[in-house]
Amino acid sequence: MTESLQIKGAVLERSDAPRPYADSQPLTISDLELTAPGEGEILVKITAAGLCHSDLSVVNNNRPRPLPMLLGHESAGVVEAVGPNVTSVSEGDHVVMTFLPRCGECAGCKTNGKMPCEVGSKSNGEGTLIRGTRHLTRNGEVVQHHLGVSGFATHAVVSELSVVPIGKDVPADIAAIFGCAILTGGGAVLNEVKPGPEDTIAVVGLGGVGMSAVITAAALGVKEIVGIDMQPDKLEKARELGATSAMSAEEAEASGKRFSAVIEAAGHPKALETAYKITAPGGLTVTVGLPAPHSVSEIDPLVMTSEARRLHGCYLGSSVPATDIPKYEQLWREGKLNAEGLISSHIKLEDINAAMDNLSDGLALRQIIEFD
Repeated sequence: MTESLQIKGAVLERSDAPRPYADSQPLTISDLELTAPGEGEILVKITAAGLCHSDLSVVNNNRPRPLPMLLGHESAGVVEAVGPNVTSVSEGDHVVMTFLPRCGECAGCKTNGKMPCEVGSKSNGEGTLIRGTRHLTRNGEVVQHHLGVSGFATHAVVSELSVVPIGKDVPADIAAIFGCAILTGGGAVLNEVKPGPEDTIAVVGLGGVGMSAVITAAALGVKEIVGIDMQPDKLEKARELGATSAMSAEEAEASGKRFSAVIEAAGHPKALETAYKITAPGGLTVTVGLPAPHSVSEIDPLVMTSEARRLHGCYLGSSVPATDIPKYEQLWREGKLNAEGLISSHIKLEDINAAMDNLSDGLALRQIIEFD
């Protein structure tokens, strides 16, 4: 490619904008310059991108990041060019972007997904790609990368460590949600719970990640799957996607029913308390939600000891994307994984501020930006 490419993307200008975002417009659709991929990097034409709470958490300042920043991390696209010494993908390959690159060498990478990559986590916090590079400017001003991807744009330069190849027949909107929602929620089931034939699973918090846990449990043939949320429409949706039953948190706690595994995907301290209360003796509580900083939950330590309970934190589904995404792709090909059921709507890039309102209000699972 030439030295730089003109692209269009959604840039977050401020992280303290008042609601509704449709009026305050914290994200602006901007023309930017994208420089050519360097060592180990690739240029991707974005075909679809999903809106996730990890994007919203930057907009509402729950996860402060350096600004201005081109948001977006749950994306899919087609490789248009490769930099020097790229070995894992070629021009024309279809790829899923993942928001935590893995260097393969640090202590975190040696835990087989249990811990995040230390190098990738550092670069994500600094707004760079994993090599420390930046490729985005706007009228001479540096624009930060979001989680090594910046997928709310027509094109992105990313490290090859941030992508996983996927079949060209997989629709772009499905491919995109493999990279975050399914990788995270599905991973809580696949990598932490590892359900057996007699396991029962409850999922507290039925957003995109929680529903991904539901459809993955259903794909794996879990005999009892209970969805728990405060919104009646999400309870109905959970039943459509494979939950054997669904109820509110109050109903779940009052029922006396307890589960061998409970996944908390709401990112709220009270949701974790509910998840812990309804976990059976000897059972596992998995928390995959990301609450606001300084949130505090109350857990009874006597119960943990006397009932031999386990409480696991689970970041990005304890996943290694290169090995896990093909598993979800195969389940989808077999007709077992209802990824299509997670998609609430398809939108244009220009609709992104209003879409953030929908996400904040819990009105959507996955809104997918489509690019021409």
